[in-house]
Amino acid sequence: MDKMVYIAASGAKQSLRGLELKANNLANANTTGFKSDFAQARSMQAFGEGLPTRVFTMQERPGSNMTSGGIVETGRDLDIAMSDKGWLTVQDASGNEAYTKVGTLNITPDGALMTSHGRQVVGEGGPIILPLPIEKIEFSEDGSIQVRPQGAPANFLEVVDRLKVIKANNSELEKGNDGLFRPKPELLENDICGFCDISNDVKVLSGTLEMSNVNPVHEMVDMISHQRQFELQVKLMKTAEEIDERHTQLLRIV
Repeated sequence: MDKMVYIAASGAKQSLRGLELKANNLANANTTGFKSDFAQARSMQAFGEGLPTRVFTMQERPGSNMTSGGIVETGRDLDIAMSDKGWLTVQDASGNEAYTKVGTLNITPDGALMTSHGRQVVGEGGPIILPLPIEKIEFSEDGSIQVRPQGAPANFLEVVDRLKVIKANNSELEKGNDGLFRPKPELLENDICGFCDISNDVKVLSGTLEMSNVNPVHEMVDMISHQRQFELQVKLMKTAEEIDERHTQLLRIV
């Protein structure tokens, strides 16, 4: 009886986790550059004192859907999108390099180029700081940043830096809890990160954004499936309780 309750209780808990993951995907259906997460459930052996007779379920995120989202034109000078397999390099909270598809950029009063999520954009020589004040900014296909200083002639543009855009295969990156992508640990351990340098194959598309690759219909169907699984596990626990009560009644009769 306890095995039945153990499996049902752990299954209900993991079904809720899967529901949370799918709800997060659905909530980011309109988030620029968002990559949806996969959900996977598997059985795990529980080890401890005594014989390993208990098995529980575990919900995990094996990876993210790395397919490209749709490209939409915005006409905004500070909006960019990268071609397929192209990634923009930014700094994470620890100051280390990470990668993102978020191309909504802003300029701080200090001239720092930031994403809409507050990440410092990295260029060839490190974090990008633009020489203020400027009247216009343009991004070339190779990631070069051209600006026209305030008061300069209308046809004058000078290159001040270049975006550090890399080209990485889907199998080389993984998503962190902060939503940024990084090389997989095994690549870093073996010092294999040739794609971490600027790529000349990536094209930067100015005035456009890559949207989320979330399929709302698919996520809704998965949410319904996880909800039904949760209800099934709860019914199983109630059934176990009813069987236990009947056993108690039989013992009283005897």
